[in-house]
Amino acid sequence: MNLEACKISRGDVDWIKSYIKNAAPSGNEINGQKRWMEYIHPFADHFITDNFGNAAAVINPDAPFKVAIEAHADEIAWYVHTITKDGFLHVEKNGGSDPGIAPSQKVRIHTHRGTVPAVFGWPAIHTRKHTNGSIEPKEDTIFVDCGCSSREEVESLGIQTGDCITYKTGLSVLNKRFFVGRGQDNKIGGYMIAAIAKLLRKNGLKLPYGLYIINAVQEEVGLRGAALFADRIKPDCAIVTDVTHATHTPLVNKHAQGDIELGRGPVILKSPSVHNKLREHILAVAHKEKIPVQLAVSSRKTGTDTDSFAYSHSGIPAALIALPLRYMHTTVETTCISDIENTIHLLYKVLEGITPEFNFRYF
Repeated sequence: MNLEACKISRGDVDWIKSYIKNAAPSGNEINGQKRWMEYIHPFADHFITDNFGNAAAVINPDAPFKVAIEAHADEIAWYVHTITKDGFLHVEKNGGSDPGIAPSQKVRIHTHRGTVPAVFGWPAIHTRKHTNGSIEPKEDTIFVDCGCSSREEVESLGIQTGDCITYKTGLSVLNKRFFVGRGQDNKIGGYMIAAIAKLLRKNGLKLPYGLYIINAVQEEVGLRGAALFADRIKPDCAIVTDVTHATHTPLVNKHAQGDIELGRGPVILKSPSVHNKLREHILAVAHKEKIPVQLAVSSRKTGTDTDSFAYSHSGIPAALIALPLRYMHTTVETTCISDIENTIHLLYKVLEGITPEFNFRYF
């Protein structure tokens, strides 16, 4: 199989757009998970789900040796924290949400009666002059306006404390080369692992092990879902896909953050939780197949679900293939289409080279 087979079709672009449109804030991923399972269903032999919304499509489920590939399904969001008497909403973070980008954004409030449109309001620059810059977008200063003038009117719309709020923006294509939009962290990962199942079925490749394609919940609030599924499935190894910071933009210090660029291929991370032999297998495959990759390091942890797998069930050999992404946790997260295609190509070839005889022990 070559890179051409990994090209993203127009139909898949449409599906990615619809997948991202389905909001999946941490702890409330169900709509996104349903959409993901619909996509991957024709290519799986079996499904596993749990009480928290984790989902895994399984190929060759009876095999004793198990390999997991994983992405996380959730996106950052906000919670309704309090409703004021004059009808405004104060918020609390759900995951690593950035207050600085909130003002003037259109949002959806997800209630038990459906979604309610609203906006993050912000005082006009003219009215802020007397503050000498003391008003900044922070968690305790930003607020949501849903067009109501009282707490009772807000509640009449079905809005309650604890309802999730997500940005309204979807996915678009920039200059024919880039995807732009919220939630690519990490729904693009969910697409890539699902694309692997599609390619395996299309190519008729029979793996000598069970492949567990996991879309895990609650990564953004502490790598929770992956830990649950790692203990349940107990794979013999795991390869995680997530995003990492692309650093070739103004205001980002490459010396501090690493030298990672869109369009130069997926990123292979070195970190204590990344298994050396599995990582070296990935790098050897990339070299053999002439797939461009970039290297990065994280001295304590990856901050991804790789860490959950690595330290679960007496230690699961785990590695990370990360997708470069600009403007993480904003409404204009940006990825390069060629990086996505190269990541799919690399992951497919890595899986092709793993056998039940793979020796993960260091000595």
